[in-house]
Formats: sequence, C-alpha cells, structure tokens
Amino acid sequence: MAPPSQLSIATSSVLRLVKEEASYHKELQQQEARIEKLQNETGDQNAEFQLKQERKAIEETKAVFPPLRQRIADATAKLENQLEAVKESGKESNVEEITKAKEAAAQAKTSYRQIA
Repeated sequence: MAPPSQLSIATSSVLRLVKEEASYHKELQQQEARIEKLQNETGDQNAEFQLKQERKAIEETKAVFPPLRQRIADATAKLENQLEAVKESGKESNVEEITKAKEAAAQAKTSYRQIA
C-alpha cells in the first residue's frame, strides 16, 4: 500500500480539527445544561461546590477555542497550499482526493464563520 500523500494528510488534519471543535461545542452545551440544572435544584448542601466546579470546567472549555481556531486556520491554509501545489504541478492526481480536500477546506471555513 502506498503511503498517504501530503494532500490526504492535510485533509485528514483539517477534518480531525473540525470534528474536535464540534466535540468541544457539544461539551460546552452539556456543561451549561448541568449548571442550569444545579441552579434550579434546592436543598443540596454540595450544590454550591458543584456549581463552582462546573463554572470552572466551562471556563476551561472556553479557553480551548482560540488556540483550536488558530490550529484550524493554519491547517486550512496548509491544505489550500497543498491544493495549489497539486494544481500547479499538473500531475495526474486522484480526483477523489482533491474533492475531499476541497470539501474539508470548505467545511473548516463554514465552521469558522458559524463561530465568528
């Protein structure tokens, strides 16, 4: 089996980072739901501590987004450079691989716009 091309590696990297970002957004929503639930509960003496811990977890999750967005932007730029290199080289390339790369770049840009 031939080793993966630089284009397929860059494509996989972008897709993995976009998936990771979606996972963090899901985690953030779950944490916010837990905080809301804790705020609505009464009578639990441990609730204040749990609330503090959940708020801390939310802040930690939110802190992940700026560096992750930068990594997505860098990986997308690298992918686009790889696409340009393939286009300029004029070599016979795997059309499916190029299509996946273009879709991954579009997906990364879309996720970035949704956040901004």
